[in-house]
Amino acid sequence: MVAITPNAGNHAGLPPKASRFVNVFELPWEKTKFPGVEAKTLLLDKESGLVTALIRMAPGARLPDHEHVMIEQTFMIEGTLVDDEGACTAGNFVWRPAGSRHEARTPNGGLMLAMFLVPNKFFDEGGSVTDVLNQDWDKAWG
Repeated sequence: MVAITPNAGNHAGLPPKASRFVNVFELPWEKTKFPGVEAKTLLLDKESGLVTALIRMAPGARLPDHEHVMIEQTFMIEGTLVDDEGACTAGNFVWRPAGSRHEARTPNGGLMLAMFLVPNKFFDEGGSVTDVLNQDWDKAWG
């Protein structure tokens, strides 16, 4: 495993087994390909696909049709995440099995901690399959 925290300047030069403390407030919000959806990547292991991210969604923001390639876990810090199966409100947790597929939205906005064993596959209307950063999914993670 070669995990990193992108944009964490205090990790340079640390020994391989040293703890990585992350000042989340100093990390920039990264734009995604979806309007109103931003992320702070807390942990990324490109080799295995493991990702932990803080995700902020503006009121009315939407994550279109996507598949959870492996189990996805989400803890809602603020707001509500809604899909056709129900709603996850602040202080609550939802996990989705590998292979599950849905659309999600935040009617009044939301802040969540999301953990992925492999990033989601997003299905575009034109037939392409990408990740949240609009990278070809197979090239980036397959």
